[in-house]
Amino acid sequence: MNLADGVQIVSFALLAAMMLGTALGVVLLDNIVYSAFLLAGVFISISGLYILLNAGFVAAAQILIYVGAVNVLILFGIMLVNKRQDFVPVEKAWIGKAATALVCLGLFGLLGTMVVATPWTLSSAPIAGDDALVVIGKHFFSDFLLPFELVSVLLLMALIGAIVIARREYLPEEAAQNPQLTVPERPRELTTGGNR
Repeated sequence: MNLADGVQIVSFALLAAMMLGTALGVVLLDNIVYSAFLLAGVFISISGLYILLNAGFVAAAQILIYVGAVNVLILFGIMLVNKRQDFVPVEKAWIGKAATALVCLGLFGLLGTMVVATPWTLSSAPIAGDDALVVIGKHFFSDFLLPFELVSVLLLMALIGAIVIARREYLPEEAAQNPQLTVPERPRELTTGGNR
């Protein structure tokens, strides 16, 4: 084993430990904001694994799309919803937890069996590095141009819808008079700028 192999093994072990630790934090913590921040850690560690696989474009896309867009959207969704509810214990909650544990163990066994049974042979002509970017660019602007543009229009429509929903004071008068369309908000305490 040379130095490069040792660095790759140590890097893989650190990234795998980071991914598993943050994933456990996502599902085990009670505070949903902390879970959302730990989800960003999961995405970052996955992009590190892509870098170890010489897939730099996929790693950059992972950071840009999942950390920069999806996780930020989740955080905005959590922080814009200002509904605060007290936790009410559920009777016989252990049944749901046991069922969840059985499903998770079954999925883990199924995925583990798939990993062991799959022949992981490399392709005869792998595309890596800058050549992969050229091939992806050619496919984006030839074979997948229409779906690519449709996704951009769909994202624009979602952005406009989010702005309309967030700016509730500009609802039409008939919608503002209907109390079923208004969202009750928690009263906020005023803060002072400091002691005078």
